[in-house]
Amino acid sequence: MLKDIRSLSYDELSDEILSLGFPKFRVNQIFSWVHEKCVSSFDEMTNISKDMRVKLAEIFTFDNCKINTKLVSNIDDTVKYLFEFPDGEYVESVVMKYKYGYSICISTQVGCKMGCTFCASAIGGFVRQLSVGEMLTEVYTAQKDLNIKINHMVLMGTGEPLDNYDNVLKMLELITDEKGQNMSMRHISLSTCGVVPKIYDLADKKLGLTLSVSLHAPNNEIRSKSMPINHKYDIDELLKACRYYSDTTNRRISFEYAMIKGFNDSDECAFELAKKLKGILCHVNLIPVNNVRETEYIKSSVERQKKFIDILASRGVTATVRRTLGSDINASCGQLRASKKNK
Repeated sequence: MLKDIRSLSYDELSDEILSLGFPKFRVNQIFSWVHEKCVSSFDEMTNISKDMRVKLAEIFTFDNCKINTKLVSNIDDTVKYLFEFPDGEYVESVVMKYKYGYSICISTQVGCKMGCTFCASAIGGFVRQLSVGEMLTEVYTAQKDLNIKINHMVLMGTGEPLDNYDNVLKMLELITDEKGQNMSMRHISLSTCGVVPKIYDLADKKLGLTLSVSLHAPNNEIRSKSMPINHKYDIDELLKACRYYSDTTNRRISFEYAMIKGFNDSDECAFELAKKLKGILCHVNLIPVNNVRETEYIKSSVERQKKFIDILASRGVTATVRRTLGSDINASCGQLRASKKNK
């Protein structure tokens, strides 16, 4: 089986190239083509001889994707992609334009095991992990298509990043390599629904990224109804790991909280949440829940969101409502893939 060249670290690529008898300077050239210029074939490596390109193609491949569907928002220029892989599977990515530049939300798995009831990504269940190269090609393909430089990344698309832990860490190593995209780790946010052992591991690595935790409830009774992972790692275990993460890294955690009418948006929930989060270096990101046809969830009113924020603030917890981008193209991940697979 051919090896995906995008999935090789610089040192791994160096070992491979030198073992073929090629000079050391070729390593830098090839790494630059793959991760700085973001080529998708060996034929694009124009400063390398044809014989060498043929040899490389006999050993390596590119885990490429193609653009199956591209939606562009008329409201804010948000771009949503449905990427298709050679095995016929799909993932979604979203490119968002901000004052500080472009940010991409990528997927880390095809489907998801976690089964959160408010999330379209869980529809259809888990299919497979994404390779290091497949995650990178989401970024590289979008960047190339839009002719832009993406300098921020959010791992908040389809899948649970900490359930694909080793591949995700290696992808982060490559996307931040100064010889490639040189993306700052501080411009990367990783979202998890609460794989507790991996939160401890991530804390000890002190990578400098932002950890976003999908909390969505102030207690076990509510959280267990919508997030099956709470049966394995309950809210107290999760928040203990979060305290360790913020204390160890001195990085503020973002707690994601989907506001669902009549489910988790009461005054009592806000007071209880504030008590749970006391002493944790954090921020609460309120998310008006998406309308997904497979669920009956309804987003909380603007007035309820404001009251929730006021209660948290009165208890010393900062919170904001997440800005909605690409609302006219259903830019939240999972919905486009689900509609495609259901056809």
